[in-house]
Amino acid sequence: MRHIRERLLAARLYLVCDERPDQFLEEALHGGVDVVQLRMKETSDEQLLAVGRRYRRLCDAHGALLMVNDSPKVAACAEADGVHLGQDDVSVEQARRVVGGERLIGLSTHTREQIEQASGVDYIGVGPVYPTPTKPGRKAVGLELVSYAAAKAGVPFFAIGGINAENVSAVAQAGASRIAVVRALTHSSDPQASARALREAIGRRGELVGSA
Repeated sequence: MRHIRERLLAARLYLVCDERPDQFLEEALHGGVDVVQLRMKETSDEQLLAVGRRYRRLCDAHGALLMVNDSPKVAACAEADGVHLGQDDVSVEQARRVVGGERLIGLSTHTREQIEQASGVDYIGVGPVYPTPTKPGRKAVGLELVSYAAAKAGVPFFAIGGINAENVSAVAQAGASRIAVVRALTHSSDPQASARALREAIGRRGELVGSA
């Protein structure tokens, strides 16, 4: 198995979701999802851990990375590949002490300053690019911040927020070679086909970046 940081560099499609049936995750992974982030805001650590362990098995079967949102402790206990933090969560330093040096740490960013100041992390999320109900009250940052991240980010970044089949080409043209999605897959009647289309669209950009 390749080192998780090498797999992160190769990743193009990142799925953020809550507890879902095995069939949904299997279809999304078959379609080309490279990273799964388990995000369950209103639940106990015990329930999060139980779902995390189930997702771990499914991700392992497809060679995908597993991230846990917010909780370094659960990420470590579930043997996830890392933890994803928001700007108001525990500090990167605190998370690193819990998850160790081998696991990944991701960080959400919403401004130029946050992109510039992201340190000690393995990747960042940049968004929300478009308005999205998954982040109520947060203003969309637009494609300009995606282009800024493409030029200035010191680590790999995933554009996130309202990205779907209709606008993914614009996101790629703005400079993103990686995207994270929620509703584009969780609301799809065919997650496998939807994932494949998104993966192919952003993957073409990733190949261009990799050959530059």
